[in-house]
Amino acid sequence: MSQSLTGIAASKGIAMAPAFILEQPDMDIQKKSVSDVEQEAARYKKAVATAKEELTLIKDKTLKEMGEDKAEIFSAHLLVLEDPELIDAVEAKIKEGVNAEFAMKEVSDMYVSMFESMDNEYMKERAADIKDVSKRVLLHLLGMENTSLAEIDKETVIIAEDLTPSDTAQLNLAYIKGFATDIGGRTSHSAIMARSMEVAAVVGTKEATSSVQTGDFVIIDGLEGTVLVNPDEKTISEYKEKKEAFARQKEEWAKLINETSVTKDDHHVELAANIGTPQDMEGVLANGAEGIGLYRTEFLYMGRDELPTEEEQFEAYKSVLEKMDNKRVVIRTLDIGGDKELPYLDLPKEMNPFLGFRAIRLCLEKTDMFKTQLRALLRASAYGKLSIMFPMVAAIEEVRQAKAILQEVKEELTAGGTEVSDAIEIGIMVEIPSTAAAAEIFAKEVDFFSIGTNDLIQYTMAADRMSEKVAHLYQPYHPAILRLVKNVIDAAHKEGKWAGMCGEMAGEPTAVPLLLGLGLDEFSMSATSVLPARSQIRQLSKKEAESLVEEAMTLSTSAEIAELVQKRGFITEEM
Repeated sequence: MSQSLTGIAASKGIAMAPAFILEQPDMDIQKKSVSDVEQEAARYKKAVATAKEELTLIKDKTLKEMGEDKAEIFSAHLLVLEDPELIDAVEAKIKEGVNAEFAMKEVSDMYVSMFESMDNEYMKERAADIKDVSKRVLLHLLGMENTSLAEIDKETVIIAEDLTPSDTAQLNLAYIKGFATDIGGRTSHSAIMARSMEVAAVVGTKEATSSVQTGDFVIIDGLEGTVLVNPDEKTISEYKEKKEAFARQKEEWAKLINETSVTKDDHHVELAANIGTPQDMEGVLANGAEGIGLYRTEFLYMGRDELPTEEEQFEAYKSVLEKMDNKRVVIRTLDIGGDKELPYLDLPKEMNPFLGFRAIRLCLEKTDMFKTQLRALLRASAYGKLSIMFPMVAAIEEVRQAKAILQEVKEELTAGGTEVSDAIEIGIMVEIPSTAAAAEIFAKEVDFFSIGTNDLIQYTMAADRMSEKVAHLYQPYHPAILRLVKNVIDAAHKEGKWAGMCGEMAGEPTAVPLLLGLGLDEFSMSATSVLPARSQIRQLSKKEAESLVEEAMTLSTSAEIAELVQKRGFITEEM
């Protein structure tokens, strides 16, 4: 019997193959008394050691095949297994005379529950990491085998409640054509890794595992976010055509790699890419990005037990600048703290870390750490076209203080004979509503703005996009958001500065004509979105986009504005 499921389109593509249900092992863990606690503790330590060996192998494989930023996920997993708070808590329970399995499950469940209750994306990802790691240890303690996706040797699509980072890293793309999950969102680890691997994925279907059986023929439509179970021959034939059309579309997009991003009426915008590490540059160059609009430097600081050295940072920044061959590279200073904890930084526990001691607020207090990063950036500036961006700016005093520290470091370097570029742009990330509303004040003291819509939208709407109950309020096209974006762009242009956008909105087909009409100068997005966006922009007219915005500004709801873009013909099927 055929069936259709709806989820979230997490990674573009069409996959058609028999299903393989990734079943969770039945770990029935009972509390038992143990008399030899030393022997039980030794058994636990052996399971942890074995799990570490496995994770190290997975990390090395991921580093080789997918790059450093994906491998960092497993560095984080290894850190979980070295976290004294977790490990010591389990051992303490074992010493009370209970079996290792029960002790491990009780402690890990406590941490998972704690992180899942926190209302932000990063902490929920930490819960997924702890689940993944504790499951691995528990399987060893129980003498059970973990299902190895790496051993699948026939074409299939994976159906699972969720795919852990460990699962996703094992996908053999010669055979595994796509996957669908019950839970998850576009920003979950599995979705991010699926996009980097360019494998079709639909997440958050809620019922894939209960609706599909191993062997069922399944179509995963990562373009629309649907999963078709046992479709009829006519539907299969239609989807074969759709798959071929998408492949042809990708070939057409590939022809635009060396083309400029120019509208029909000859207006040029810059299409840049967001990256996390120098390893991401392969995708940037392969997709013809005209610059780097956001280099997230926090990946240099994560998955390790001490701060990166100045030399490590210098080499990373230099590598990216050189590869971009004098095209603009916007490097964001450290955006960590509060919601993104580093184990080696003694940061305060906060009730609402997402609005707490983080990013520029942290750097302005921990100036030694900040100066180390700024020295590395200034040294690297001699090797390309560098722009430095400060994140989470809420007040003009923060900009002035950060610029003063930067100037101090620059003077120290030049006095010592170090070459530093004299053409470095200094900008801020606009992600706080107060900054967007007062953009004309900031525009007088910076060289550019980059609008971080992921946070700007949820702060403006007071709606966490990862919270299922209020996700409907996360509205990129809400009139309030468009007004704030317009205010930022207008303020920049009034002072002769440029305005960019580095949030996910910059690459959305519905948003592109609106942003073009608002006058956005630079669109920065994931590398795989650059060519589709360039194709779309080359079909648009700046004058018509301005007319679209004029009408959109008279509307009252996000849905009305999105519908207007569709009705006016600004989105074609291939987008």
